[in-house]
Amino acid sequence: MSLTASATFDASGFEGFLEARSSEPQWLTLLRRESFSHAEAMDWPSRRSEEWIRTDNRIFQLHKYAPPQVPGGELEIPDVAQLREGIDPGGTMLTVDSQLAVETLDESLAAMGVLFGSLERFCNEAPDKVRPFLYTVVDPDYDKFAALHAAFWSGGQFLYVPKGVVIEKPLYIGSVMSDGGIDTSHTLIVLEEGAEATVIHESNSVDPAAGGLHMGAIEIIQKPNSHLRYVNVQEWGHKTYHFAHQKATVDRDATLQWTVAAMGAGLAKVNQSVDLIGPGADSQVNGVLFTEGRQHIAYHTQQHHKAPSCHSDFLYKSAQQDKSRTVWRGMIKVDKKAQKTDGYQRNDNLVLSNHSRADSIPGLEIEADDVRCTHGSTTAKVDEEQIFYALCRGFTRKEAVRMIVSGFFQQIFDRITIESVRDALALAIARQVREYE
Repeated sequence: MSLTASATFDASGFEGFLEARSSEPQWLTLLRRESFSHAEAMDWPSRRSEEWIRTDNRIFQLHKYAPPQVPGGELEIPDVAQLREGIDPGGTMLTVDSQLAVETLDESLAAMGVLFGSLERFCNEAPDKVRPFLYTVVDPDYDKFAALHAAFWSGGQFLYVPKGVVIEKPLYIGSVMSDGGIDTSHTLIVLEEGAEATVIHESNSVDPAAGGLHMGAIEIIQKPNSHLRYVNVQEWGHKTYHFAHQKATVDRDATLQWTVAAMGAGLAKVNQSVDLIGPGADSQVNGVLFTEGRQHIAYHTQQHHKAPSCHSDFLYKSAQQDKSRTVWRGMIKVDKKAQKTDGYQRNDNLVLSNHSRADSIPGLEIEADDVRCTHGSTTAKVDEEQIFYALCRGFTRKEAVRMIVSGFFQQIFDRITIESVRDALALAIARQVREYE
């Protein structure tokens, strides 16, 4: 897609977007119209707010991009996936610029009632499984980006796992964007009581230097005693804008392991939240941020304890080289009734350049009086003594820095329970490390 868009995100472009989707159910069209009306009334986020004070979005120009097109014809699928190797998926979804290219699911899983595929398709074919959950977790009015996404989302991914169904094989989702393209996909994952699943989701551009726009959302709903491992790897091109709202609700005795790796996009702003809504709910979030060039990646995380006796563990590690910058702002929020809360939050940074920067702002907001909550952050540079030690043993400087960076992220890698994902992330980071200045 050219960066000069023929259709735009204004009222005329919105009506054209809806006209091309005239077969959508009325309830979805009404939701889109309401969200577009709210988006029109909103201003763009500005640096006057605490959330955006360290992230400048003024260079972003929405008019350069067109709303997603209705799928038409066979799509060429670029071979840019890294996480698909080494796994035997029970189902696969591939999209190009929000358009569905591949959709498969093992017959045995389909026979058990598992739904996995295009969210747009299931809005029509299984509305009773989609409508009760869509936009019950992510707030479509959170900001202008969220409202525009709710109005213009296209394609999307949907996973529904019925009560008591355990999916042994991982499910794979691959999202690819062309140079100058757009992806507005919405991911909705629903696990009923006692269900289990593993989802591996990676996003890539056709070229590491590609531009484009991703304006997306992820919603995860876990019913009591369900268990989900979700891997979300973002490697959009380094001229791509990436704006996303991602949220999970975890009910009684359910467990969520959510692994995030963000190494792409030129400007990225992500809001990630986990709400623990039932006693005994447990969440572990593992985050890897690696930036280079002039990348700017900002993550705002929240672990919200709404019920007693819940556990949350957020660990983010970030490394910055060249003139890049990361911003991590975390919050542990504990409601008054959420007694016996156990919350942990940490962000460690390794600055690999005299010109790169890391901002780390942990926070606590606690209303209960019987809790254990800890948070912290560290920022450091590579220890020259460690480099000297490696040089004396025959390693080159670049090899020494790679070992140090790999060691820095090892704590995260050790928490990832999928071996192929662990190895792929370690290799991807090692490839990007250059000699320390």
